[in-house]
Parts: sequence; C-alpha cells; structure tokens
Amino acid sequence: MANAQEVQFRASAKNVVRTGERFKIVYTLNAEGTDFKGPGLDDFRVLSGPNVSQSSGIQIINGKVSRSVEYTFSYILTATKDGIFTVPPARVNIDGKTFESNSLKIQVVRGSSPQQNQQGQTTQPGGTKTSEDDFEDDVFIKVIVDKKNPLQGEQIIVTYKVYYCINISAPEFTKEPAFRGFWVKNLLKDRQSYVQYTESYKGQQYHVAEVKKFALFPQKSGKLVIEQADAICQAQIKTKTQQSSRDPFFDNFFNDPFFNRYRTVEVGLQSNPLTINVRPLPTRNRPADFNGAVGNFDFTSSIDKTELKANEALNLKFTVSGTGNIELIDKINITFPPDFEVYDPKITKNITTTQNGISGRKYFEYLIIPRVPGEFKIGPVKFSYFNLKKKQYMTLSSPEFTINVTKGDGLASNITYSGINQADIKYIGTDIRYIRTQPHQLSIKGTYFFGSILFYILLIAPVLLFILFTIIWKKELKKRSNIALMRNRKATKVAHKRLKTAQTFLKENKKDDFYVEVSQALWGYLSDKCSIPLANLSMETVNETLTKKEVKEEIIKQFIDTLNNCEFARFAPGENASTMENIYNEAVNMISLMESELK
Repeated sequence: MANAQEVQFRASAKNVVRTGERFKIVYTLNAEGTDFKGPGLDDFRVLSGPNVSQSSGIQIINGKVSRSVEYTFSYILTATKDGIFTVPPARVNIDGKTFESNSLKIQVVRGSSPQQNQQGQTTQPGGTKTSEDDFEDDVFIKVIVDKKNPLQGEQIIVTYKVYYCINISAPEFTKEPAFRGFWVKNLLKDRQSYVQYTESYKGQQYHVAEVKKFALFPQKSGKLVIEQADAICQAQIKTKTQQSSRDPFFDNFFNDPFFNRYRTVEVGLQSNPLTINVRPLPTRNRPADFNGAVGNFDFTSSIDKTELKANEALNLKFTVSGTGNIELIDKINITFPPDFEVYDPKITKNITTTQNGISGRKYFEYLIIPRVPGEFKIGPVKFSYFNLKKKQYMTLSSPEFTINVTKGDGLASNITYSGINQADIKYIGTDIRYIRTQPHQLSIKGTYFFGSILFYILLIAPVLLFILFTIIWKKELKKRSNIALMRNRKATKVAHKRLKTAQTFLKENKKDDFYVEVSQALWGYLSDKCSIPLANLSMETVNETLTKKEVKEEIIKQFIDTLNNCEFARFAPGENASTMENIYNEAVNMISLMESELK
C-alpha cells in the first residue's frame, strides 16, 4: 500500500524546443498506479504515447533489503508552432486516490535551439541536464544510397541502417519511407531477421542492423527527394545504485549486475532525407522503338512449328532476361501478317530479388491462328535498351520466321492447340452461312407486346405480390408477438424433444435423469398448451383445466395417473428397466392423446 506522503508523480520535459523538433514529455511515478489519464496535448503533434515502462531496484543497507519501483509514462511530440504553451497535469489512481502531476510550460522558438554545455549535453534553463533522454549518439538511423546521380530508369539501392551502442528492440516505423517519382521493389520483404554487423562511425564502434532495403528505379529526370522516415524503438539503459562505501570490496559488490537498475525508455528515430539528382537518358542515337528498358539484357525468341494447316494454332515466344528495370518492360513491338488471328500475349515472369537488386526473365507468348493457306513471314523483332555498362543504346533482334500454311479440311475436330490462352480460342467455321430454311414464327401486323394485356399483368404482378407478402408477414409478426400462442404451437415439439432426451437416459439406465425429463415433458406440455405457469400447476389444477377444455374424463384420469406413476417410480427404490420403459411409453401415448383432444 502506498502512503500519500511517499508518492511522487512528476512531469518533466524540455523547457525550450524548436519548431519541428521532436521531444519527449515523461511522467515519473514511484508507486504502482492505475487508470493513467494523460494531459491535453492539442498544441503539439503526438507521434507516440502514452508509452509505459517500469523499472525496479534492490538496495541492501545494514542487512536490510529494500525494493523500489518506478513507472514512467512518456509521449513523443513534435512542436508545430512557436509560442509559450502550458501542458496541464496528468492524473493517476493509487489505492483509490487520485494524484496529479505538476503542469509544464514549454516555449517553442523558431530558428533557435537549446544551449549545450561543453560536454555536448543539452542543458535547459535552470541548469537541468537531460543527457539521460538524449540518445542521438547512442542510436540513430542513416539512409545509404549506392548512387546519387543515376540515369532515368537506372537501378539504385537504398538501405536504412540503424546504428546503436545500447540495447534496443527492433525499430517500429511510424512513418514509412516515401519514394515519389520512383518505382520501388522491397528487397527485404520476406526476411525473418536483419543483416547485422559492426562498423566504425565518427571514431566510435557501433552495431549496425539493415532494417529496410529497396531497389528504386527513377521514372523521371531531375531532383527527386527521398523523404525522411520516422521510427520508434525501446532502449534499455542501466543506472547503478547510489550505494557507495569507500571500500573497494563493497564498491565491487554493489557494482554487481544484481544490484543494477534497468530502465526501458522509448526513443524516437528519424532518417535523414536524401536528394537524388536523376540524369535524363541521352537523346542522341535513341532508337525509335525504345520503350524505357535500362540495364543489361538478352533477347531470344522461339516458335513451336512453322508447318501447319489453316485454322491450326502455333505459339511464338519472346524472352527478355538480365538485370535492370525488367519488371517495367510491358510489351514487344511486333507486326503480324494480316491473315493471322493473334491473341493478346500471355506475359509471365521469373524475377529474382537479392540484396544486390533485381534480375530475372520475362516471357511474352503469342497464340497465332492462320486462317488461310499460303506462305507467310514474321519479320525480325527488335528490342532496344540502354546499356549501363557501355553507356549507349543497344538493339537486339530475333530471326525471321517463315510459316507455311496448307489448306485445312475446315473441321473443328482437326484444329489443334498447343500453348496458351486455349480457353480464349473460338472456331470461326466457314465464311458463308447457308440461308435458313426453317419456318419462321409470324405475328399479326400491328400487334405489340407493349400495351398488351400480358404486359400490364406482368407490370402489376410484382406490386400485388409485394402487398400480399406484406399482409402475410404482418400476420406472422402478430402471431409471434403473442407469447401464449407461440408456446401453444411449440408445446408438442418441446415435449417430444424432452422425451427424446429421456429415451437416451433410458438406454443408458440413468434413472434419475430419465424421470426428471419425463416429468418435465408432461408438466411442460400442459403448461405451454394451456398457458399456465409451471408454479401454478398441480394435480387439482390439471383436472380443473382439462375439464374446462372438455377433455374426456378417462383421458384426464390417464394423464394424472401417468404423472403419479412417474413421480412414484422416481423415488421408489429398486425400479427396473421395464418399469422405466412402461412409463416412457405411457408418456408418449398421453402426449399424442392430449394433442388430439386440445386441437
């Protein structure tokens, strides 16, 4: 239990920040609290929070062990406008009592920054250091690009590296990188772990983790900006106990990791923006059929047959392979003979993504059906691209294909398809259709379906059906709202359900459960059928109610006898299975007789 005099609930933050600067407000509590309610932060942009962390420590003084606990609730904010702003107190509940923190005054200035002392630690007015919350040198993100002056369409690799020298968790990006003007391929999308190594930066050794990696292809020339990305991570800092004894032995004892206090804090990270100067592709010697392919490519072609009959199908395939912006190649410029029926190409790809970029193959498969016999030629097909190694345009060409088409017999059964898009092929048949000789159905001149009797019947029928449906539905709703009526209608169904359960207990020889179900089936049936609460049912009310409903006297007597037999057998010792079966048959018979009488 926390004592009110011992509880400290304190807010802290920088007193002076710049517009656009990220800073943190931290609420520290030295007791276990619940129902934390943060302040209104409408004057700032909230990037994250409230983020909760906990630390604990153990001290041993004169053999007495004491434990301390500290909770922190933190916000990461950005100042959006200059001025002096007041952050109201936060609230927390401790043992049923509400405690308030102190309020804060934060001055947001434009174009100035907090002063720094000689050691480079940030110092607020009044001399308060915030070096514990300043992790700019301990953990940060750098964006590395392999080319800053690429050609339009040239592949560049952008890597997001996290440098750290303290224990941190995997960063979580709150603002993903934006690549306007680029075609993007994620190179680490399917990776389960990061590439990690050590690296020296500004004279200090860091652990480095490559958290994001992209292959970018600029789609236009000029200056393109890779905007900054924002991330947060959990950092663990260690503060040792303040116990000191001037005795080397005790100092070493208290410096043992068991007595160290660990505190987990949230650190905001920002990547550096980059400007990429994209150079345009040269216009000199640019081929007329150039479609923007940039890289190092090969171009091949193949055909499955050059001898076939009219109306048979053949497949022509072109393959582009290599490294570069291969995924952006979307067509091949080709001219077919006018007597060929050509379907849209099926485009498939086999792309390999590695940390070094993108490579692979792209296939363009054409399904072709010659419709008339003759000798046809498909001229050489050219593929042009800009070769990055040679810094010039290259044109690759396929061979010329000669196709001999002989006269077909015109039967669909002789048409063969070997390749793609077979579901899209339709057999045209003969060019001339015969005159239809079947008798036509004639109608009297001047008669029309519009305005006829059938027209009006079909027009009015949906309205009438809707009205009829509405009337029936309202009657059904009225019936369902009548609880007594619904119970009456379902009484037999409920009773038979209980008797079915009783039959299961009969087979399993569960005597008590059997008699309970049979009794509830009989009493429940009468309660639902006659709209009498179960609490008001007795042998006398059963006799009186059934007599008023003009049920035959012998059936009333049988029903009451069945109820009595059931109750007697339920509590009589040594009842055998035959007695249980007789009572079950009596109950089924009585429900049927009573149903016929009460209809």
